[in-house]
Amino acid sequence: MSKRIYVDFGYLIIIAATFGAVIVLGAVVAPVIFHSDKILVDVLLNKYNSGIIMGEVFHRFSYWLYVIAGVVALYEAAWYKMGQRDAIAFASAATVLFSSLMFSAVYAPKILVMQGLGMEATQSDTFANVHMASELDFKILAFALLTLFIRRLMLLRQARVNTL
Repeated sequence: MSKRIYVDFGYLIIIAATFGAVIVLGAVVAPVIFHSDKILVDVLLNKYNSGIIMGEVFHRFSYWLYVIAGVVALYEAAWYKMGQRDAIAFASAATVLFSSLMFSAVYAPKILVMQGLGMEATQSDTFANVHMASELDFKILAFALLTLFIRRLMLLRQARVNTL
């Protein structure tokens, strides 16, 4: 039983840390980079260069999202195999998997390719739509991570109470 507690605790820590990273990237890092003109006095970054920096940040974060997708898939599959099925945990885990893979494998690479084509490509309607969809996906990912964390915490607490 003690090894399972460490695995469960580690899983919750990873989910919580990822939620924190999503919030920090979306609510702190992006606004600072895109509003660098208010911070920097002598150096001025235009929107295109700010986007290049932010694109690289999200590209590197995508590697972590691949890890999270694998961890969530393995952990939730193990619970499912043990007969511990919960609709809310399943739905939020599926959403975490879908949104993290969509962001990492679809949105981030498309944005980076368009940025590589030059400033004109980033001013197109296609780029605006892909960027807006990636922002929505990131918000869905944050909500799903929070829901999964809370639900798994509730289920673990309930299991602990039932064993006492």
